Amino acid sequence: MQKTNYNEIMKETIKGFSGRKTLFLHSCCGPCSSAVIEKLANFFNITIFYYNPNILPFEEYEKRKEEQKRLIVKLNENLLNKINFVEGEYKVESFACAIKGYEALEEGSERCKQCYQFRLQKTAELASEKGFGYFSTTLSVSPHKNATWINEILLELGEKLKKENSKTLPLLADFKKENGYLRSLELAKEYNLYRQNYCGCRPNKDV
Repeated sequence: MQKTNYNEIMKETIKGFSGRKTLFLHSCCGPCSSAVIEKLANFFNITIFYYNPNILPFEEYEKRKEEQKRLIVKLNENLLNKINFVEGEYKVESFACAIKGYEALEEGSERCKQCYQFRLQKTAELASEKGFGYFSTTLSVSPHKNATWINEILLELGEKLKKENSKTLPLLADFKKENGYLRSLELAKEYNLYRQNYCGCRPNKDV
């Protein structure tokens, strides 16, 4: 079965725009967001939503958050349409509840899918409440993340919003395509960004 090309879907979506749109973009960290912002900044007014209660310990969460904010400040120096920043609540207990029963599974398992669902649901809810045109996530830029799962969740949440008469749409994408991940490595080096060596939670240890 041929896989859906979410990168082409994104390009077709953007090609159909008349004028700039607003995007509520969930971001896991500064390095991952760098290449995504670069790709989308000409088409959207972007608000970064840093919602990652899966990141442990709290000191690590704060370090990544500050790097995200520092990157935005640097990028805004050269952008006419400035990037905004919104921080979500850091409630580790909410994340623990979302992955209950999957704690012992490794990265890439159903535990990760539950984590995607948890963070993207909040992203969709707030995007709709705030009247954004689109919502999405930077997660697919990583080769360690399942882009099919991510986009299936975005679609599902988009359908839910549609039933609630929301006009906010999901932006489907696979940001690792066309050297997106490699570009994120280059930009992380250019801006001297801290790059973590694990995603967020640590099964069998911190969760």
